[in-house]
Amino acid sequence: MKMDSDLLHSPAVGLAEEEEADMNDWKLPLAFMKKRHSEKIEGSKALAQSWRMKDRMKTVSVALVLCLNVGVDPPDVVKTSPCARLECWIDPLSMSPQKALETIGANLQKQYENWQPRARYKQSLDPTVDEVKKLCTSLRRNAKEERVLFHYNGHGVPRPTVNGEIWVFNKNYTQYIPLSIYDLQTWMGSPSIFVYDCSNAGIIVKSFKQFALQREQELEVAAINPSHPLAQMPLPPSMKNCIQLAACEASELLPMNPDLPADLFTSCLTTPIKIALRWFCMQKSAKLVPGVTLDLIEKIPGRLNDRRTPLGELNWIFTAITDTIAWNVLPRDLFQKLFRQDLLVASLFRNFLLAERIMRSYNCTPVSSPRLPPTYMHAMWQAWDLAVDICLSQLPTIIEEGTAFRHSPFFAEQLTAFQVWLTMGVENRNPPEQLPIVLQVLLSQVHRLRALDLLGRFLDLGPWAVSLALSVGIFPYVLKLLQSSARELRPLLVFIWAKILAVDSSCQADLVKDNGHKYFLSVLADSYMPAEHRTMAVFILAVIVNSYNTGQEACLQGNLIANCLEQLSDPHPLLRQWVAICLGRIWQNFDPARWCGVRDSAHEKLYTLLSDPIPEVRCAAVFALGTFVGNSAERTDHSTTIDHNVAMMLAQLINDGSPVVRKELVVALSHLVVQYESNFCTVALQFIEEEKNYTVPSPANTAEPGNLTPVRDSPAIPRLRSVNSYTNIRAATTARNLNKSLQNLNLNEEGGPAAFSPGNLSTSSSASSTLGSPDNDEYILSFETIDKMRRVSSYSSLNSLIGVSFNSVYTQIWRVLLHLAADPFPEVSDLAMKVLNSIAYKATMNARPQRILDSGSLTQSAPASPTSKGTHIHQAGGSPPMPSTSSSSLTNEVPKPPAREQTSTRPPYTPTLGGQAPHSHQFPRTRKMFDKGPEQAGEDGDEPGGHRNYISAALQTGLCDWSAKYFAQPVMKIPEEHDLESQVRMERQWRFLRNTRVRRQSRGITQRGVSRLDDQIFINRNPGVPSVVKFHPFNTCIAVADKDSICFWDWEKGERLDYFYNGNPRYTRITAMEYLNGHDCSLLLTATDDGALRIWKNFADQKNPEMVTAWQGLSDMLPTTRGQPSASAHSLARRVSIYLDRSKQGGAGMVVDWEQETGLLMTSGDVRVIRIWDTDREMKVQDIPTGADSCVTSLSCDSQRSLIVAGLGDGSVRVFDRRMGPNECRVMTYREHGAWVVKAHLQKETDGHIISVSVNGDVRFFEPRTPDSINVLQTVKGLTALDIHPQANLFACGSMNQFIAVYNANGDVISNIKYYDGFMGQRIGAISCLAFHPYWPHLAVGSNDYYMSIYSAEKRLR
Repeated sequence: MKMDSDLLHSPAVGLAEEEEADMNDWKLPLAFMKKRHSEKIEGSKALAQSWRMKDRMKTVSVALVLCLNVGVDPPDVVKTSPCARLECWIDPLSMSPQKALETIGANLQKQYENWQPRARYKQSLDPTVDEVKKLCTSLRRNAKEERVLFHYNGHGVPRPTVNGEIWVFNKNYTQYIPLSIYDLQTWMGSPSIFVYDCSNAGIIVKSFKQFALQREQELEVAAINPSHPLAQMPLPPSMKNCIQLAACEASELLPMNPDLPADLFTSCLTTPIKIALRWFCMQKSAKLVPGVTLDLIEKIPGRLNDRRTPLGELNWIFTAITDTIAWNVLPRDLFQKLFRQDLLVASLFRNFLLAERIMRSYNCTPVSSPRLPPTYMHAMWQAWDLAVDICLSQLPTIIEEGTAFRHSPFFAEQLTAFQVWLTMGVENRNPPEQLPIVLQVLLSQVHRLRALDLLGRFLDLGPWAVSLALSVGIFPYVLKLLQSSARELRPLLVFIWAKILAVDSSCQADLVKDNGHKYFLSVLADSYMPAEHRTMAVFILAVIVNSYNTGQEACLQGNLIANCLEQLSDPHPLLRQWVAICLGRIWQNFDPARWCGVRDSAHEKLYTLLSDPIPEVRCAAVFALGTFVGNSAERTDHSTTIDHNVAMMLAQLINDGSPVVRKELVVALSHLVVQYESNFCTVALQFIEEEKNYTVPSPANTAEPGNLTPVRDSPAIPRLRSVNSYTNIRAATTARNLNKSLQNLNLNEEGGPAAFSPGNLSTSSSASSTLGSPDNDEYILSFETIDKMRRVSSYSSLNSLIGVSFNSVYTQIWRVLLHLAADPFPEVSDLAMKVLNSIAYKATMNARPQRILDSGSLTQSAPASPTSKGTHIHQAGGSPPMPSTSSSSLTNEVPKPPAREQTSTRPPYTPTLGGQAPHSHQFPRTRKMFDKGPEQAGEDGDEPGGHRNYISAALQTGLCDWSAKYFAQPVMKIPEEHDLESQVRMERQWRFLRNTRVRRQSRGITQRGVSRLDDQIFINRNPGVPSVVKFHPFNTCIAVADKDSICFWDWEKGERLDYFYNGNPRYTRITAMEYLNGHDCSLLLTATDDGALRIWKNFADQKNPEMVTAWQGLSDMLPTTRGQPSASAHSLARRVSIYLDRSKQGGAGMVVDWEQETGLLMTSGDVRVIRIWDTDREMKVQDIPTGADSCVTSLSCDSQRSLIVAGLGDGSVRVFDRRMGPNECRVMTYREHGAWVVKAHLQKETDGHIISVSVNGDVRFFEPRTPDSINVLQTVKGLTALDIHPQANLFACGSMNQFIAVYNANGDVISNIKYYDGFMGQRIGAISCLAFHPYWPHLAVGSNDYYMSIYSAEKRLR
C-alpha cells in the first residue's frame, strides 16, 4: 500500500475520476481558518513615524555681502580676455562703479525674494570687518532661534586663505582685510546657511568644519571643568545646525567663459530656469531645435509661478525633477532635513543640483555641507532636457504667429511610469522613482484624479508604502484636498485617508484642526456611497475619536452618533463592525456622547448586533456596550437602570461560540464591575462565605468500588492549568506525569486521599518555573475555588442561604464571570480570573477587622517568593506560616481545620507562595499560582488603592487595533489562496491529489471485498489508556486520546509524532474527537464530558500544538450532575461502564458528529437536546429536544437529507429532521434495543440505512421510512466499543472479555482477534475504543492495558 511519500510519484490513473473528486475537495468549505483563528488578536507594532518635521524652520533674515570692488581686479586672479562679466545678469562696466554695485545688490535681493519673499534682507556692499560684524550680530539677534542666510560674493577680493579667512576691505579701500571664519561663526550663530560664490570656495568649507570641531571641544572642556578659563568666557555657539553651499572645490577657479555670467553659482541658485535654458542653448544638441537663440529665450512668455504658462510649467517641471532626484539619491533623514524643513533651504538645494550639473561641465565641482552624493548624471535630467526641448521647439511659432501653447506631456508620462511600477512593483524592489512627482500633481486640476488613484494603489501595498509616501511629504496635500467639494474625489480620498490613519493614527489631531472630520461625516451620511467607502469613512472617524477628547467633541457636534445608528443594520458586515467600534469609542470616557446615545436608545439598537452572524461584529457590539456602561461620570437611577439592562443583555453571550467575543465580554463586564465595585464586593464576600460552608456533592464522595483511584478525579484537587502561552505544551505534560507518579505517595495518616495540589506546579509558561517564580501573580481565588463557587451557585438551595437578593444583577454578573473563569479558552479564563480576583482581593482586604491567625491554619509548601510580598504577612499581624513536618518537600500533610468559629473571621490575605487565603477548608491547603499576564508587568497588587485602575487599565483585548490592521494591509491584492501560482495554492493542490489517490486506491481494495482483517500493522504502548481513537482520513496519522491528553502516531512508520495536554479540568475526560478540514489543513476537535470543545492546530508536525478556539458546546453538562441510563439498560450497561471507568460519570460524556460540507457540528451527550453549532458563524443555530430522559450515546448525520440519528442510553434510536420545528422534528423512534446503544450509524448514500448496536450485541438495520427493523444480527455480548466501516460494509465489535470480532454485512465473523502478534502472543486487554479508517480497511483498537494496535486486510489485497 503506497502512502504519502510514494504518492507523489505514482502516475495519474483515471483522470476523469480524479478531477471530479478534486472538484469536490475544492468546493468543501474550511472551518476555523479565518484571520481571527490564525493571528494573534493584537494591533500591529506602531512604526516609528519620522515624516513629521519635529522642527520646521524658516529662514527669516538674509545677509547679502558683496565684495566686488567694481573696476579693480584682485591681485591673485589672472582673468582671461574676454572674460565672464555679468553679476546678477548686469554688466558692472555698463554704468558707474557705485551705481553698478547698488544695482547688483538690489538685483540679488530680488532674485532671493522670488524664493523667500517674507525674509528681512540686508545688503552689505564692499564692507569692512566691523560692518559685517554689526550686520551679522543684529540679524542673529532678531532671528532668535530661526535660520539666517549669509551670502558672500568674493569676486573683487583675493581668494580665501588656508588659515580660514575670507577678505573684505578697510574703510578707504586701500587694503584687503582678512575676516576669520571663526569670528563669522560666532556672529552668525546657529542655525545658519552660508553661500560662498568665489574661487577656491571649498577651503572655506574645510576651515568652517575645523573651527566647528574646535568649538565642540571647547564646549566639552567647559562642561567637564567649570573652573577652566574657557568656562569663564561666554560659550561659543555650537555650529552643528549649519549648512554651506560653495561654488567650487578648494583648488578650483570659477569658470571665465564669456558666454556665462561671472556669478554662475549664484545664478544657478537664484535664477535656475534662466540659466538652465541658456546652458541648454549652448550645448551642441540645441542645434537640433531650429530657430532658438539666446535672445529668444528672454522672450519666453509667462510667469514663473503660473503653471498654465510656458515659463511657469517649466519651473514646475524643474521643481518636480530636482525634488525627485534628491528623494531618490539622498538618505531619507538628509532629504527631510534639506528638502522639507525650510522652504528657502529646499529651493536652494534643488537649484544646487542644477549648479552641480552645469558647473561640472566647466570643470568646477560645487561643494555642500552636508555633502550630497553626485546627482549630475541622474537619468531624470534627460526628462528635463526633453521637456525643455519640447517647450523651446514651440517658441518661434508662439512668438511670431501667436499659436497656442501645447502643455508638456511630462507629468502624464511620469504618472504612466508610476503606473507601470505599480503593476510590476513589489516590496523588495526599489521604491518607485516617480513618487515625488505624484505629489507635485496632487493639486493640479488636470492630473489630480489620476494621481490620487495611483497614490491609493501605492498606499495599498502596505504600511511601508504609507510611511514612504508620508516621508515624501504627501500629508499637507491630501489634507488640503479635503476642502474640495468634487464628488469624484471622495472615494479616492477616503481610501487614502483610511490607509494613512491605519498606519499613523496621530494624524487625528491635524484632521480635527482643519475640520477634516466633516468631510468624512458627510461621506458616512451619504447613502449613495458604496458600503466599502462608508466603512472607510467610519473607520477614519473611529480613529479621530479614539482617546482624543477634541475629536470626540467635534464628531458629537457633527451628529456622528445618529449617523452611525442608522447604519447598524447595513448588510455589509465590515461596516456594521466599524460603526459599532466607532460608537464604542466616541462615548468612551466621554459622558455627553453617552447621554446622546441614551436619548437615541443606542444601546437597544446595538442589542441586535449581539446575535449577528459575524463574530467580529458581535465583538464590536460588545465593545461598544462595554464602554457605554464603563463611563465614570456620576450615576443616576436612570443610568443605573440602563447599565443593568445592558449587563443582562451582555450576559446572554456567556456561551457564544467565539472566544474573541467572550474575551470582549469579560472586558465589558469588567467596566461594570469597576463602576459598581462596592456592590460586587458584597456579592463576592457572600459567595466566598458560601463556598466555605457548602460541600459540593463531588463524584469522589460516591466512588464506585470499581474505581481504583478516587484521588485522581476528585474535583477538590486543582487541575493543572492548561498551557497559557501555548509554547510549552510538552513541559506541561511532563509535569503532569510527575503529578501522576506522586499520587501514590499521597495518602495521609488517616489513609484518605490527601489534598496534594499539583496546581502548585505552575507549568503555564515553562517547566523551569515549576515551583512558582517571584513574578507569579498570587491569586486569592484559585481556579478550584472559582470552579466550586460556580457549581455551588448552580444549586437551588443556595437561594435560601445567602442574604443578598440572589437574583440581583450583580449576583447574575458574578455568576457569569465565574462561568467565564472556567472557560476552556485560556485567554478568556485568565481575563475573568483577573476581574474576579481584583474584586475578591478588595472584598477581603476591606471587609473584616483583622484577627490574629492561628498558625495551624497556614501551611507552607515552598519557600516564600523572594519579593516584598513575602513580608506582608508580618505587617498584617498574623504569625508567620509554620513549615509542615512533611517528609517530602512536594507533598504536604494537611493540618486539621481549626475550630469553626475561627474561620468566620477573615484572616489577612497572606501572599506567600504556600500560605493560602483562608476561604475554604474542603479545599487543599496549597494554592494555585498563575502567571502574570504580559499586559500588567510590574503591577504590585498589595495596596488596595492601586487595584481599581489595575483592573480597568490592564484589561483590553486589542480587538479594535487588530481590526484596524485590515486597512493597513493590501485590500486590492488577490488573496494568496486564489493566486494560482502561490505556494499555498500549490500545497493545497498537492493535498487534494493525495486525497483522490487515497480514495481511489482504497476503493479498489474494498470493492474486491475484504475476507479477513487481522493483519497487525501497528502496535505501540500509548502514554495513557486510550479512550478515543481517530484516523486521519488521508495521511498516516492517528490520534489517540486518553483522559486529558492526545497522542499522535504515524501508523506507517510506527513512531510517535506528538503528545500534548488538552487542558481540560482534572475531573473531566475526553469523550470524542473529530478531524475538521481533514481534506486540507487539518484541525483536531476534542470534546470533553463537561461540554467543552477545543480545536487544535499544528499537531503532529515540528511546531508546537496551538489551540485555535474553544467553547462550551453544551452548557448544562456539569460532570457532577449526570443522569443514569434507564432501569432496563441499567444492569449490564452499569457493569460495562464501570469496567470502562464510566462509573464516576454514569453517562455518555459528550458525543459529536461533524459535517464538513455544511460546517455544522452536532453535539449532545448527558443532556436532553442535540445542539447544532454553525462553525462559520461560531454560534448555536438549533437545539433539537431529544424527548427522552436519558443521555445521547451516539450521533450520526447526513447533510444531503438533513437527517440526524441519535442512539440513546435507554436503548432507543431516534431520527430527527433538522429542517422542521423543535416540536415536530423527531420523525421516527425505534425502541427495539433493550439496552444502551453503543453506536447508531446513518449511511451517507441517498437511500442509506441506519445501523445501530446495543451493549447486548444486537445489530439492527432500519430504513428511515419504515417503523420496524429490516434486519437483525446477533454479535457478542458485553459490547464496549463498536465501529462501522463507511465504505467496506464491515463492522467490528470490541468486548470487555478481551477480544475483537469483525463481521461482514451478512453477519458472518471474518476475523476474531484475541492475542497480539509477536510480543510473546500476549492476550489483548479489555477493549476501550476502536475505530475504522474512513477509507482503508484498517481497524484501530485501544485497550485498557495502554496498548494501541491497528489491524488490516491481508497483505496481497493491499
